[in-house]
Amino acid sequence: MIYYTGIGSRETSNEILNVFENIGQYLAKSNLILRSGHAEGADQAFENGCDKVNGKKEIYLPWRNFEGSDSNLIVQEGKAYEIAEKFHPYWHNLKLGAKKLQARNSHQVLGKDLNTPSKFIICWTKNGKDVGGTAQALRIARHYEIPIFNAGGYKDLFIFGSKLREFINKIGG
Repeated sequence: MIYYTGIGSRETSNEILNVFENIGQYLAKSNLILRSGHAEGADQAFENGCDKVNGKKEIYLPWRNFEGSDSNLIVQEGKAYEIAEKFHPYWHNLKLGAKKLQARNSHQVLGKDLNTPSKFIICWTKNGKDVGGTAQALRIARHYEIPIFNAGGYKDLFIFGSKLREFINKIGG
């Protein structure tokens, strides 16, 4: 089984969300399993694409019914929190809800057992920078040497599409 993580900012443009939905469909048809967190924006776009073709997915939630999701993959205290704390620069300043959101990223990148890394990550962050909640997943991914394609680093949709195809072909998705 090949897993990938599809995530990103709630600020992702509709143009990119449409592309992410198509990617979600394409990768599901290619029998890759989506990992995401059902957050508004990029997460839900990947999930919607996956769902359109009845693809396999693992949707990790910080708490039950997050954003209306019926996934039963709810982050639990323990190893996911330990990983999150290791990679979050201001962990001790976070409130419980924020810690749950950050710990959820551990599963999105490393799976339910926190021992099965995704093959790659596709995401969008503003200007391709490590910002927002997505930054936590990217820090974890870099530590585990998981390739990352951040669509936020491209201003031109044509170039973005071309580079994404190169990335997926190189990874073997």
